[in-house]
Amino acid sequence: MDRVSSFDEPLLKLLGGATAKVMAEHLDLHTVGDLLHHYPRRYEERGKLTALADLPLDEHVTVVAQVADARILMFNNGRGKRLEVTLTDGSGRLQLVFFGHGVHKPHKELIPGRQAMFAGKVSVFNRKMQLAHPTYQLLDASDADEATEAVDAFAGRLLPIYPACKQLDSWRIAKAVDAVLPSARDAVDPLPASLREGRGFTPLPEALLKVHRPQTKADVEDARARLKWDEAFVLQVALARRRYADTQLPAVARRPVADGLLDAFDAKLPFTLTEGQEKVSKEIFDDLATEHPMHRLLQGEVGSGKTMVALRAMLTVVDAGGQAAMLAPTEVLAQQHHRSITEMMGELAEGGMLGGSDRGTKVVLLTGSMGMAARRQALLDLVTGEAGIVIGTHALIEDKVRFHDLGLVVVDEQHRFGVEQRDALRSKGKQPPHLLVMTATPIPRTVAMTVFGDLETSVLDQLPAGRSPIASHVVPAKDKPHFLARAWERVREEVENGHQAYVVCPRIGDDAEEAEGKGGKKTKARKQAADEDPEKRPPLAVLEIADELRKGALAGLSVEVLHGRMHPDDKDDVMRRFAAGDVDVLVATTVIEVGVNVPNATAMVIMDADRFGVSQLHQLRGRVGRGSAPGLCLLVSEAHEASPARARLSAVAATLDGFELSRIDLEQRREGDVLGQAQSGVRSSLRMLTVIDDEEVIAAAREEAVAVVAADPELEHLPELRTVLVALLDKDREEYLDKG
Repeated sequence: MDRVSSFDEPLLKLLGGATAKVMAEHLDLHTVGDLLHHYPRRYEERGKLTALADLPLDEHVTVVAQVADARILMFNNGRGKRLEVTLTDGSGRLQLVFFGHGVHKPHKELIPGRQAMFAGKVSVFNRKMQLAHPTYQLLDASDADEATEAVDAFAGRLLPIYPACKQLDSWRIAKAVDAVLPSARDAVDPLPASLREGRGFTPLPEALLKVHRPQTKADVEDARARLKWDEAFVLQVALARRRYADTQLPAVARRPVADGLLDAFDAKLPFTLTEGQEKVSKEIFDDLATEHPMHRLLQGEVGSGKTMVALRAMLTVVDAGGQAAMLAPTEVLAQQHHRSITEMMGELAEGGMLGGSDRGTKVVLLTGSMGMAARRQALLDLVTGEAGIVIGTHALIEDKVRFHDLGLVVVDEQHRFGVEQRDALRSKGKQPPHLLVMTATPIPRTVAMTVFGDLETSVLDQLPAGRSPIASHVVPAKDKPHFLARAWERVREEVENGHQAYVVCPRIGDDAEEAEGKGGKKTKARKQAADEDPEKRPPLAVLEIADELRKGALAGLSVEVLHGRMHPDDKDDVMRRFAAGDVDVLVATTVIEVGVNVPNATAMVIMDADRFGVSQLHQLRGRVGRGSAPGLCLLVSEAHEASPARARLSAVAATLDGFELSRIDLEQRREGDVLGQAQSGVRSSLRMLTVIDDEEVIAAAREEAVAVVAADPELEHLPELRTVLVALLDKDREEYLDKG
């Protein structure tokens, strides 16, 4: 069998249908190579019991513990049986529960003093951690052979604990790995020999054997060091090749012009740019002046003035005879950008119009829901070059849209745009246009190097003068209902002081399922589920909360709603009236997450805040405190005080530093593959490397990769590296790396 094909062999051949099916469906493992790269999450030592005190909620875990007691309880007037088993390990206790016919075997086997491995999903019942119907394997079984086998696997050796799922326990995965382990010696080693020897790395086949079946802790360290390096290096080579390819493309240089639109715009600014804005603008202008396309990521704190920097880049391109397009992820945002850009530019945005500046240009909006006449005019302005700047949603990418000379594409909130969309827009230029990607979520350096490694990065970390501090507090609605009452009082106080407020909810609340269930069984079932377990109730909804507030806590105030299913004209109308100060309280979904700028809004209440991610909460919070008055953000949650959700909210309340929060966010989601998060359907390559902890590895790998690609862009002299790249970078991932 040749070296590549043994890794490509389907698991079905070796493991049998049932196991292979579960691995494919639940763990995304299809081939021998996939399984060999499914590394243990941790290792147990003989006699060492897992810390039950540290079990993560809602995760599948494997614990090694001792039975403290077991008892059968009857319920439902004696018709139902329940076996409750208490495990102990010195650090804490854990309850197991078995129901119905499933109680007999464990009742006989799980007697006090017995030690076993247990696997299941951790849940909470009556404020106690429990595993319901776990699978288990006794470590002192009565069958001598079975006992010897279990203890052999366990004793004198580190016991690998694999990322598992409900249908397949860690120890069954370990048995499957045993079956494919001989193929490890066929592993294709991607590292150039000089690099491998220079850094003293273990050969790859040996690293795979050591990671799955280590004899000592040193084996694990050796294997991890090598496997982390491979992941970082192969990925950085892919990114370096992409950067190299970009530098080979032609583009029209767009150089600043004296006394043009940009100078006129700068002259009418009522404030001076921050040092950061000046520095980043210079980086962008330098890129625009070159004859290959700029590929730059502009990241910065909420409210650091990214739009201002992007607009100045767009004006430079217009001065140089080109056009600029800005893509926004939603119509609300496109309209918001259009409004704020035309306001900032004033008469400069009315080129060719009565009262417009002779140095001006037209700024047009193009969205899917525009009327035919307005749309036709916008398309005409683009093809004739009358409009220097266009702002729109993905409607910009449709075939009908033609540009006179597209020179720059600005993509707002990049992670919401697919690669094909950006490529389609890029192909509308006579030559590839320059690309500026804006993200409002600050990204730690390591992630920027890994996920956005094909883009040059500019960071705005200075807030413009005049931004006010935002105080954030967690409101525990379940434990302390009077705190929630006080939250609404605070909103009322802000309004009485002449300010406005947002209330954010996770759901709209007009879905068909609810309409169908009103007054019927579904509503009752939902209420019952919510009473038994608050986490099972549906998230709070905009329409319901707005209704409650109008009738109750905020009666007498002007309360309006805003959500994604409203007609665009209605959305725009509500947003305009809110911006004008005619609406006191806006109850909205996350459509207000980015780009919405109402300096008079000082308070925000986020309902069910635990249902949002860390960076999303930070984005939302950035909508207040945009004027001279201080901002207030209240995070309302029913989550239990000791839960990870509450810990997350406390972290958000404790800091306004978006870079710090993005680090916390990443640490909490470390099981997720950073590459896979942004685009589903992409095979995960990061299994060993955690981008948050392995900064040195990533930085060193990037340096080596750049040198390798500079010397041999096609990797002609490194066939093994090329083979591994091809396997990793299937078509989807190649495109994904083009920043989907």
